[in-house]
Amino acid sequence: MRRARIGLVLGTMVLGTTGLAFGQEQTPPPAQGQGGPGGPGGGPGGPGGGPGGPGGNFDPAQFRQRMLEQMKTTLGANDDEWKVLQPKIEKVQAAQREARVGGGRGFGGPGGFGGPGGGGPGGGPGGPGGGQPTAVGTAQQELRDTLENKSAAPEEVQKKLKALRDARDKARGELTKAQADLKGVASPRQEAVFVSMGLLE
Repeated sequence: MRRARIGLVLGTMVLGTTGLAFGQEQTPPPAQGQGGPGGPGGGPGGPGGGPGGPGGNFDPAQFRQRMLEQMKTTLGANDDEWKVLQPKIEKVQAAQREARVGGGRGFGGPGGFGGPGGGGPGGGPGGPGGGQPTAVGTAQQELRDTLENKSAAPEEVQKKLKALRDARDKARGELTKAQADLKGVASPRQEAVFVSMGLLE
């Protein structure tokens, strides 16, 4: 009889404890778009969150300026050196955009800070994409349009093909000249940095 009472008391205590556990107010999971820091829709960097998330505003001019400043620091150039280097760097980038195979639109050169390999949005100081079509890009698009026309005469195809090749040859010549100009004012270390960035061969 004594054992039965003890068992009854223990059972009542277990049930009471369980009831308290289930009766406690549960913290609801965060609603979508209202997560904690770094979570979905949450703090800085999260989707829909602070700057850096998809909902943030992107300023191409500001991005380009940051990239130029970073390049200047990487090169170890002082203000006087940078005044000489910057226009030649931008000329190489423009020539790379023009000569780039298959690239007709957009900025950013093929990579790094505008050299091959494409880094951040738009590929560096050239700025994020969207610019004017290049001569190579225009010639390539005209060739594609001609090829899509199944009834185009062979002579027309040959004409568009030659125009594309001529545009590429001219662009490569301009790139070679621009790279030679940049190399001519760069120190040995700066030249090595330009090669690593893809601005020089």
